Amino acid sequence: MYADIYDKIKLDPEFQALVKQRRKFSLILTSIILVIYFSFILTLAYAPEVFAKALFEGSVISVGIPVGIGIIILSFILTGIYVKKANTDFDTTLNRLKDDVGVKHD
Repeated sequence: MYADIYDKIKLDPEFQALVKQRRKFSLILTSIILVIYFSFILTLAYAPEVFAKALFEGSVISVGIPVGIGIIILSFILTGIYVKKANTDFDTTLNRLKDDVGVKHD
């Protein structure tokens, strides 16, 4: 019984479009954070003097500290963006598809 429902959903063009859209969106967000993170790491490896500079005259905090914190914050923001999109757009479409085949959902 469930196999028929799964097959019906998987073959639905709207579901296939949803899967492609979700995959594309997650790959874009993943690419953004990976490029930023690896740029940070490569800069630390090959040009550490960039992040070793003092934040301002007489500061004991280097430029690398706020940049690193910024990357962590950006990761949380990108995760929040994905969760918001998943909970609104993706789930709405998926729930509509479930309704079309008669599957109960929360």
